[in-house]
Amino acid sequence: MADSPRKVPVEERLFSLVLALLATEQGLTKAEILSTVTGYAHRYADRTDRANLERQFERDKEELRDLGVPLETLDAPGADGDTKLQRYRIPPDRYQLPDDIAFSPEEYALLRLAGQVWREGSLSADARRALTKLQALGVRIDDTVIGFAPSIRTRDAAHEPLQAAIDRGQQVTFPYLKPGLDAAEQRVVSPLALVFHEGRWHLHAHDDGVDAPRTFLLRRIVGPVALTGGVASRRTDAEVTVRVLDELARVWQQTTATVRVRPGSEADVVLRNRRGTEEVEGGLLVHTTDLDILADELAAFGADVVVITPPALRDAVLARWQRVVTAHG
Repeated sequence: MADSPRKVPVEERLFSLVLALLATEQGLTKAEILSTVTGYAHRYADRTDRANLERQFERDKEELRDLGVPLETLDAPGADGDTKLQRYRIPPDRYQLPDDIAFSPEEYALLRLAGQVWREGSLSADARRALTKLQALGVRIDDTVIGFAPSIRTRDAAHEPLQAAIDRGQQVTFPYLKPGLDAAEQRVVSPLALVFHEGRWHLHAHDDGVDAPRTFLLRRIVGPVALTGGVASRRTDAEVTVRVLDELARVWQQTTATVRVRPGSEADVVLRNRRGTEEVEGGLLVHTTDLDILADELAAFGADVVVITPPALRDAVLARWQRVVTAHG
C-alpha cells in the first residue's frame, strides 16, 4: 500500500502560495495553482476532493488578503468573472518592507520565536499568519540563534472568532455568564475591539439587545461565538482601544478592597507586590477591575487572607469556600 501523502502545515502551504504568485508576471490560473503548488498539488489528483480543495484555496486567498498581501485577480480578455480563466499574482514591488525598516537575521529569529510561542489557543492563527509573512519576506532565519521556543497556552477560545468578526464588520451572538447567575444569557453584539487589561482579554462591543455599549470579559463567554448573519450595527475606529483601556483603568483605580494577610505567606507576597497595592491601617489596599475575579483569587489563598472591605467581596469569598466544603461533603 502506498504511503499517504504528508499533511502540509497551513503556514507552509501559504508560504508556497506566496512564493508562486510572486514568481509569475502573467499570473497563474486556479488549476495551475492547485496542480503545482505545495499544499494543494498532492490532493489535486483526487477528483473526489477537488471541490474541497477549491474551497480551501478561496479561504487561503482571504487569509493572504487579511495579512495585507496585495493579491491581484486578473480577468482573461473577454471573459470577465470567469473564475476558471482568472489569473492570480502578487506584484513584487507592492510586497516588500518600507525602505526605512530592516531586520537583522537575529531580529528575524526573535520575531519568529515570538510567533512560535503561541502554539495553541486563541492567538495561534494570528501567530501562524505572522510567521507566514516573515517567511515570505525572503530573509533566511538562522535556527541556531534560538535554541528553543516556549509554549504559551490561552483559554479564551472566543478571541479568534471575535477578532474575525471585528475585521469583517459582522454581528455575533454568544452565551455570557454574569457573576451571580446560574445560567448564561445569550447576547447579540456588534464587536468593536479586543483589549488586554490586568492579564485578561476583554471585548468592547455595542450590545444590540439593549442598544448600549458594553465591555465583556472573555472568560465569561461560556459557549461558541456564532455569526448572526447580520452586519454590525456599529463599526470600530482607530481610537476605540485607547478609550476602552482608559475606561478600564478608571474602573481599576476606583474599585478597591482592603485585606489582611498572614505575614510571609504566599498571599502576603503576591498581594503586596500586586500593581497599585498600598499599605493602610489594618492591612493592604488592592485594586481590581472586577470584584468577582478578585474573590476567585483571594479564595485560593485560604486562611492566609481575610477580607476587611467591601462586605460584598467578603461574602463572595466565603461563598466560594462554602462551595468547596459542600463539594467535598
